[in-house]
Amino acid sequence: MVVGAALAAVIALPGCAPAGFDAGAADYGNAAEPASNDVQASPGATGEAVAAADPTAEATAPADPAGGGEANTPEISDEVATTALNATKVARMGSTVQDEDGFVLYRFDKDSDDPAKSNCNGDCAKIWPPAVTNDGEPTLKGVDKSLVGTVTRADGTKQLTLKGWPLYRYIGDKKPGQWKGQNVSGTWFVITPAGTKNLTCLPAVSKPVAPPSDGTSGDAGSGEAGGDYSY
Repeated sequence: MVVGAALAAVIALPGCAPAGFDAGAADYGNAAEPASNDVQASPGATGEAVAAADPTAEATAPADPAGGGEANTPEISDEVATTALNATKVARMGSTVQDEDGFVLYRFDKDSDDPAKSNCNGDCAKIWPPAVTNDGEPTLKGVDKSLVGTVTRADGTKQLTLKGWPLYRYIGDKKPGQWKGQNVSGTWFVITPAGTKNLTCLPAVSKPVAPPSDGTSGDAGSGEAGGDYSY
């Protein structure tokens, strides 16, 4: 029985850990903290995944506006705005939603979906940049338009939501298709096209990267775990 369990663990490892995974290079912090929904961490899991195209039909659809008048909504630059939500399958993780640049999007357990509300502001939003929008009408690929909406953030900007959950990127992801934000603080998870948490591959609970020192998200996230942040 012990031999069988050990063999199963060895077999399970390649199914979740990416090729070339170096256990010594990954710092997942407090592995003893229970993961979401009592799901155990996947052995050797990291977010170093390679994106694979998901052949789904493409459609463009408007999002449902949420709160706040258009006249009071701050205009954001095109460089900051999220203009696409694409359902894309990623090696070892499976279904993800990615933005126009191929970066994986996440949901936050401390937010709410009914009604939609973002509770990630200040330094949290520097580590987890919200998927903000001007018109609430991203191009959709493999994402049901009826699940897409917006929520007004504390600063007045509009953020895209999926099934009510506000969407974010993670500055710890340095390349398209990475999902190093999975299970960070036990509260951040890759979101599926249905708006649910993707728990297919679950690393041990880890700390987030430190917020950028210059107050922007572009050059931040050295990849090293930050301090005792709660987000």
